[in-house]
Amino acid sequence: MTWFDAHLDLAYLAELGRDLHAPVESCRGSLLPAAVTLPELREARVGALLGTIFTEGMTPEAFRAAQSPAYAYCFGDALGAWKAGQRQLRLYQAWREAGLIAIMPPRGVPGAPCAESRPPAGVPAPAARPFAEPPITLGILMECADPIESPEQADEWAEAGVIAVGMAWAVQGRYAGGNTTTSGLTDLGRALVERLDGLGVVHDASHLSDQSLADLFSATPRPVIASHSNCRALVGGRNQRHLTDEAVAEIARRGGVIGLNLLKDFIRPGYERGNPRSRPSIAMTIDHVEHVCAIAGHRRGVGLGSDFDGGITAHDLPEGMTRARDLHLLAEELRRRGWSDDDVHGFAWANWARFWGLDARVA
Repeated sequence: MTWFDAHLDLAYLAELGRDLHAPVESCRGSLLPAAVTLPELREARVGALLGTIFTEGMTPEAFRAAQSPAYAYCFGDALGAWKAGQRQLRLYQAWREAGLIAIMPPRGVPGAPCAESRPPAGVPAPAARPFAEPPITLGILMECADPIESPEQADEWAEAGVIAVGMAWAVQGRYAGGNTTTSGLTDLGRALVERLDGLGVVHDASHLSDQSLADLFSATPRPVIASHSNCRALVGGRNQRHLTDEAVAEIARRGGVIGLNLLKDFIRPGYERGNPRSRPSIAMTIDHVEHVCAIAGHRRGVGLGSDFDGGITAHDLPEGMTRARDLHLLAEELRRRGWSDDDVHGFAWANWARFWGLDARVA
């Protein structure tokens, strides 16, 4: 079975010093034990993914205390955010030039998975590929729009390969309020929505505050995705990191797709991060998938958005999962619940592939 994973912070992990060309067993540094590297993704048969440009705004004091990490910038520093985002963009471009990945074209532009697609403007054709495996198809998702210095500059990012943008991360950004805030889109954010729509760049709802998401729905009629979000109804409380039933219904109505996040306390609250003995079951995990389907009224609007190692470790995954190649456990639970092979294939691959215009028939 081939998988499409809609959320992996690969460039961020590289910024932290992870050797993404090595097996997970040999990874050193932070966020260990590891669940994902490029060889692991191939072993797991992840044929396509959204790889993020993840940047984090910090106060000047926090930025200095963290020793000015490459993925971060000081709040309000548009140039600093741009530099942080550019470093990650260039990594993906280097992987493409090495033949490790194929850059996914924008939604609506024909392109096939696991094959060379039209390179973004300014990116040279890849060198001869020294690997036996086909390249993984990677779409670039900007997680927090702050690296876009101005709405007009969005054109440059789109030309360089960015096909989806989340207006904010967890905190307040220049364009929108994230899930730890109560603010909505800023005036600059509304201008950026219009610019992104004109470029055909897809909006990602994950990490937006409720008000920002409501403002986004009002500002654009276009499809919206949630690359790595679960259901608020199943985790209780008022945590805006999870989607309300109303948001799930609206994303489904627009033809968007919601990606299942595998972080254990996003599946059920109360599980201790970092503790390998404190994990929810695979059945609890799939409850989120079926809840989305029940609201949507069909099984075409849900897929995977694992967030493997995105600030967490393999200890923070559901019970029985230790690495990317354990994704088959999700498919097995769906089959146990009576899902047909076509529906399981839809969750694993075809729903996301169809949305992005890839070949949904690849198995």
